[in-house]
Amino acid sequence: MPRISNYDLYLWGKGQLQASHRTFGAHPNRGGTWFRVWAPRADKVVLIGDFNDWDGEKHVMRPMGEGMARTWEIYVRGARPGMKYKYRVYRFGHAVDKTDPFAFDMEPPRPGGSAHEGLSAIVADLDFEWTDSEWMAGRGGPRDLERAVSVYEVHLGSWRRHGDGRVMTYRELARPLAEYVRSMGYTHVELMPVLEHPYYGSWGYQVVGYFAPTGVYGSPVDFKYLVNTLHEYGIGVILDWVPAHFATDRQGLEAFDGEPLFEYTDPIMRHHPDWGTYVFDYGRPQVRNFLISNALFWLDEYHVDGLRFDAVASMLYRDYSRDTWTPNQFGGRENLEAVDFLKSVNEKVFSAFPTAMMIAEESTAWPGVSAPTYNGGLGFLFKWNMGWMHDTLEFFRRDPIYRQHHYHDFTFPLVYAWAENYMLSLSHDEVVHGKGSLFGKMPGDDWQKAANLRLLFAHMFGHPGKKLMFMGMEFGQGREWSHDRGLDWWLLDADSDAAGADGQVEVGLHTGLQSWVRALNALYGASNALQRDAQGCFEWIDFGDTKNCVASYLRRGGSGDTVLVFVFNFTPVPHATYRVGLPDGYRWTVNLNSDSPQFGGSGTGTPQQLTCRHGEEIQAVPAHGRTHSIVLDLPPLGALILCGQPA
Repeated sequence: MPRISNYDLYLWGKGQLQASHRTFGAHPNRGGTWFRVWAPRADKVVLIGDFNDWDGEKHVMRPMGEGMARTWEIYVRGARPGMKYKYRVYRFGHAVDKTDPFAFDMEPPRPGGSAHEGLSAIVADLDFEWTDSEWMAGRGGPRDLERAVSVYEVHLGSWRRHGDGRVMTYRELARPLAEYVRSMGYTHVELMPVLEHPYYGSWGYQVVGYFAPTGVYGSPVDFKYLVNTLHEYGIGVILDWVPAHFATDRQGLEAFDGEPLFEYTDPIMRHHPDWGTYVFDYGRPQVRNFLISNALFWLDEYHVDGLRFDAVASMLYRDYSRDTWTPNQFGGRENLEAVDFLKSVNEKVFSAFPTAMMIAEESTAWPGVSAPTYNGGLGFLFKWNMGWMHDTLEFFRRDPIYRQHHYHDFTFPLVYAWAENYMLSLSHDEVVHGKGSLFGKMPGDDWQKAANLRLLFAHMFGHPGKKLMFMGMEFGQGREWSHDRGLDWWLLDADSDAAGADGQVEVGLHTGLQSWVRALNALYGASNALQRDAQGCFEWIDFGDTKNCVASYLRRGGSGDTVLVFVFNFTPVPHATYRVGLPDGYRWTVNLNSDSPQFGGSGTGTPQQLTCRHGEEIQAVPAHGRTHSIVLDLPPLGALILCGQPA
């Protein structure tokens, strides 16, 4: 790796050095390592590390370039992979030891200690023998708009733990996680941020090392092993990515060259009031370059399949969570440079990786989040449907006796269901900070809580939009999630099948709920009617029976495809002989009954797999504006999913 060229310096100054991680950072070369760092206003930069016993006099770096594009570089013979290092940055006679913004590996943070303890960058060799070529050749991209996407959101440090409470490593997690996710029928995992972060309790959302997977769970090569294993099992990998803000730790990006560099100069814009972090200066070309290179790096070097952008709303608005704010050049509240950055990163990613799944967590009604940039959109593939999440949880957490008065919470998300390419998210945000678990949000005793969750999940899979579920929800985790412990897997053990009084096998509530989610994922993966989210795929049958608190709708695929009908009873009162209007010309079966004993239910209602033959159970009796109908027994707090094959 030679010295940085004048042309690269020019591109860096313009923010157009697309793969800047190949220029900056530490790069082993011919028995030594090249080091290069951006610190344009520094008076002096010295490289310190294991190779010089952390001596601040031995390796003074050479400045290259001018103005805000100025960088510092040095070649150190004998510096090799595994050695730790930092940059000692001088400004106005004051020195601060900084970790490398482009470091491919970093040691986990340690409080206190000397300059070389905690958050040191590590010279890294990222060589790895991938065996996921089959997966890489067939992964989705825009094709995912018409395919099943069911995402399992995971925090690696608390999915499972060792018996003594220790976290599991990337390699220890790889096979158990892949086997479990595949057995449950999920298509992807979304990993809460693995980018190196100094505070474990931030869950990875306060980043210092954007190019380094956290060392808490192992090395960069170990993380590649995890991704590779998931791909071998047919599971896609999405990373939470945090371009909205970064940690204020002194050793990190904060005032990197002695003055605000990665962050805004304006103190109002610089400080994020919600998280006590700093906001990136999206108007500075080199900062945009840094972030765009980072997005491309994870998709290229680590074979990840997509990025979920955290806190996009906080990027879009200059007044987000701020009482005092400065308007943009047109007097508006929009952060125009952030808007331009989001469009640019999506364009660059889709140009280099057309199959990437780019997802926005955006909580406002900003138009066109998932529209192409050439149509004026931000260019994401999917947007989290936060409105659906809020309204749906509001509806299901209510005591059933009051639900009849709040049907708008259930129905309103269908008004805007096609405004974006939505992903229905039940994320970690809903089970932290005193909100309790999803199981705990449901009304009633434990049996009713489980039944309500089965109802909620049935509606989630019936509603247009891709799916995302946080770990533990699928089996009814009882306690609020904590990053300091593993999930309550013992609930499944304690609830293992036992012989009932009548000699029948009883399935526990948590095991049954887990089986229900597995069945819904299987139905989703096999049904064009559920995978197709375009307008015309959804049709209400009836949402007006608020007295009985029953609702029903239909999902269609393409011409000649199977049709699915979802019928919901939102009360604990069973409804015998309930008539539902159905399209004529189909042979119907009850495909799934959420109240079936195999799912922890009571066994009430129309039996699962009951065949409804044309001319027998299907009757030429008008109902719900249709010429034909069927009479069903609706279970308490239950959902029936009917499958219609063209006759």
